[in-house]
Amino acid sequence: MSGAPDPHPIEITRAQRRVLTVLVSAQILSGAGLAAGVTVGALLAQDMLGSTGMAGLPSALFTSGSALAAVAVGRLSHARGRRLGLATGYLTGAIGSLGVIVASALDAPVLLFVALFVYGAGTAANLQARYAGADLATASHRGRAVSTVLVATTVGGVVGPNLAAPTGALAHAVGLPHLAGPFLLSTVAYALAALVLAVHLRPDPLLLARELGTTDPVAAPASTRAGGSGRGVAVGGFVMALTQLVMVAIMTMAPVHLVQHGHGTAAAGFVIAVHVAAMYLPSPLTGWLVDRVGRLPVAAASGATLLGAGVLAAVAPGDSVALLAVAMALLGLGWNLGLIAGTAVIADTVPLATRAKTQGAVDVSIAISGATGGMGSGLMVAATSYPALALAGGVLALAVIPAAALTGRVGGVAR
Repeated sequence: MSGAPDPHPIEITRAQRRVLTVLVSAQILSGAGLAAGVTVGALLAQDMLGSTGMAGLPSALFTSGSALAAVAVGRLSHARGRRLGLATGYLTGAIGSLGVIVASALDAPVLLFVALFVYGAGTAANLQARYAGADLATASHRGRAVSTVLVATTVGGVVGPNLAAPTGALAHAVGLPHLAGPFLLSTVAYALAALVLAVHLRPDPLLLARELGTTDPVAAPASTRAGGSGRGVAVGGFVMALTQLVMVAIMTMAPVHLVQHGHGTAAAGFVIAVHVAAMYLPSPLTGWLVDRVGRLPVAAASGATLLGAGVLAAVAPGDSVALLAVAMALLGLGWNLGLIAGTAVIADTVPLATRAKTQGAVDVSIAISGATGGMGSGLMVAATSYPALALAGGVLALAVIPAAALTGRVGGVAR
């Protein structure tokens, strides 16, 4: 024996650093593509269909498309690696964005619905990128690895909505409807994200993890485990699905609520930008808390935070952009806590051999929950009011707390 040190830890660290750098670059771009479309999707449907009750349909459609794409991206990643899976998802999202532009120019609602469904593939890729960040991470650093990928979305996610008015003016200048403008940005941003990953995500984190046999270099600490594999997948999936449902429902109708009270797309873009920033910007702190305090306590905190968001959104006066922005910030933070905690639970409990497929299946439940929240939000606001929707969503989020507490006792979580 030569006594030379095992090269694997050094190689993994170097590869992980490069993987995170590339993922961060792609997430900045995809964040702009995702947030720009979210900002005006409900307004575009309301304008074309002339119905507030159908304003939640775009969110339901692109989250439904995200559900189908999550399966495809997960299976493609399992078979060919994260690089091909994520790049394909983003490219499909770009095609969907282009379809929305064409549909708005032709005033074709059916084409709009199909295009929004395809656009959802970008959302699926944006979410599954967080798993790629965790492929080469040790259990004691998974929360922080996931958070690094998520926080990068903040830049594009904040810039995108605030470009709603300028891109709308650009669209109008070239003969397109004003609300089609943000989807011009989405088309370019998603296409560039696909290009960055296709060219630069080498080595592929999932394929390298399999090659080096890094099944779990550092076992998950007792304070973070959620029991066995089946229970861990169920708990992580439930936390992420419920927080997604509540977040999408309350967020989707916020721009409509503002416009109904006399505000324009600039105000709506500002509120959504604050929301998106709160969804991703706290990620480093959340990741640290998940690794140090535990997955389940952070998951429980997400339920309490979402309740606060719902209550504030319900009591905020309709003409107060500032209060609604604070409510949207709390909504984004609650989602962030739930997503990172749930993702870490899944990463702890799913082996490499089935990781990508299982993660794709879990993200299907997240997307379906988002579609339910998006579609139901418009119908509920049409039947009742936005404050009623916000309060109901906040109360529903509390279900995360007993689920996390019960799992902790059964699974032996120390704190």
